[in-house]
Amino acid sequence: MTVLSHEKQILELEQTLQRLKEQNIHNPFLSPKEVHDIENKLEEMKRSVYTDLKAWDRVAICRHPQRPHAVDYINHCVDEFVELFGDRTFQDDHAIIAGMGKIDGQKFMIIGQEKGNDTESRLYRNFGMPHPEGYRKAMRCMRLAAKFNLPVLTLLDTPGAYPGLAAEERGQGWAIANNLWEMARLPTPIIVLVIGEGCSGGALGMGVGDVIGMLEHAYYSVISPEGCASILWKDPTKNNVAAATLKMHVEELLKLGVVDHMIREPLGGAHKHPKIVYQNVKTYVHEQWERLKTTPIDRLLENRYQKFREMGKFEEYETTPTSGTPQ
Repeated sequence: MTVLSHEKQILELEQTLQRLKEQNIHNPFLSPKEVHDIENKLEEMKRSVYTDLKAWDRVAICRHPQRPHAVDYINHCVDEFVELFGDRTFQDDHAIIAGMGKIDGQKFMIIGQEKGNDTESRLYRNFGMPHPEGYRKAMRCMRLAAKFNLPVLTLLDTPGAYPGLAAEERGQGWAIANNLWEMARLPTPIIVLVIGEGCSGGALGMGVGDVIGMLEHAYYSVISPEGCASILWKDPTKNNVAAATLKMHVEELLKLGVVDHMIREPLGGAHKHPKIVYQNVKTYVHEQWERLKTTPIDRLLENRYQKFREMGKFEEYETTPTSGTPQ
């Protein structure tokens, strides 16, 4: 298990408690009350650490190697999943998983961005960075969903679209822009869920929907903290400052209207107790589908349009001209 920097003191106390329990079996020297007191101290430490996380600590949780990815949600939340391949133009993109399946008996078109969970799978999935054919595959499946009146569920988890020369030659920017246009008017309900990194246009290319949910320790941003630090301060080591400045976590995004709901994670992150997160996601998707399925398509599309038109907050003010300033 990978240990994050803010978890080191917790791990040390856990290991100490485990050793004491093992020694107590053969040579009792701690009373049950003393053991219980140490356990309470451990729980208090966990609550203290995990309720006072800095923005960069939450980014580390979001990128934890054991954090559930799209394929994990599909395996544990979706029944009878049938994967679809290819964009019918160039080739299949392994960074995008798409297919039909059932969640609590309701059929969905599920489309997820997948990073992989070990060296081999990360290379196979291109570290979750889609090429243009990935976005075209996603849109092909969305059109298919609309044709057969299936709701769409997208799972966002990418450090960004692949920035290589080959992707640019095949129209990376156009593919993302086309998805934004097509999703804005797709005549079927769309539920978007940010499960990990929602970075830049790579995430937004699958992020236009009627409702946008976000896991507690996921992040959704125009740029990564490292990229922001490199541009603004010419210093990539200021990633912790950038993470706080970008306001990319769910609490800030709820205030700005960028996302609609927060889905709670277990104490310490989704990787601590994945089954709890899977159930929370299933419950959220079911609730949103029950709400969306009764909305007429014309009203659904208008609400979707207005939702994105109203995002963000701004202030207007007038300045008083100083003496000698041209009017």
